[in-house]
Amino acid sequence: MRISESMLGRLGAAARTASWPGIVMALAVWEMAPRTGLVPSSFVPPASQVLVEFASMLVTGPFWADVQSTMLAWAVGLVLAMVAAVAAGILIGSNIYAYRATRFLIEFLRPIPAVALIPLAVLIFGITTDMKVFLVVFATFWPILFQAVYGVRETDSVARDTARSFGFTRAEVFWHVTLPSAAPSIATGVRLASALAIVIAVTAELIAGGPGLGTAILAAQSAGSSVRMYALIFAAGLLSYITGSIIVALERRLLRWHPSHRKAVV
Repeated sequence: MRISESMLGRLGAAARTASWPGIVMALAVWEMAPRTGLVPSSFVPPASQVLVEFASMLVTGPFWADVQSTMLAWAVGLVLAMVAAVAAGILIGSNIYAYRATRFLIEFLRPIPAVALIPLAVLIFGITTDMKVFLVVFATFWPILFQAVYGVRETDSVARDTARSFGFTRAEVFWHVTLPSAAPSIATGVRLASALAIVIAVTAELIAGGPGLGTAILAAQSAGSSVRMYALIFAAGLLSYITGSIIVALERRLLRWHPSHRKAVV
């Protein structure tokens, strides 16, 4: 219970320190642009209409079913990518020969966009949650891997040598020196991958189909309901913001001992 209260406290602090003038200004521009004819209201409806539609969706079952489908792919894909990328990153970063042997393969695979693999994913998994999970894993694996490799390779060699001089074994050096040093970098990779995971999940639904926010957005667009379409897009953006805020709160709590987070913890 203490963790959940702390998490809510972090989110509340983030909300209080947010740039509310910028948010209000953006909403005001969004509201006035279609009403003054600056942009066609049929293409970009006013913010008030979108927010009212969003509020009405919050009490409907189909909306939450779509959210659940999208977030399931996000969560499962992100966890699988995190486990695989952290393990691979520690191995590659700890061994210069492994780093050199895998460098070309990583640089070759990393630029491939996950959406380009949608036909292959559909062929293998069909239009299922597994298809979305596969794409999320592929897209989010690389930022976590790079941050893990960077964090391990940037570990202070003096600290490692000092630990060895005190009789620490390789395993003890890893647990007490290497992993704590790399933890903030790994956390940064997870934070970046979190937002990317939602983008990939929604994009996969938009292109390939299947239940989720992406399919709901496409259905609203096909039906000519621009207000509902923008409300669903707003929901996807809000989900990304909420999940990102939760991950930041967890990162600050788990890494409160690190110098880079001490000032953020009261």
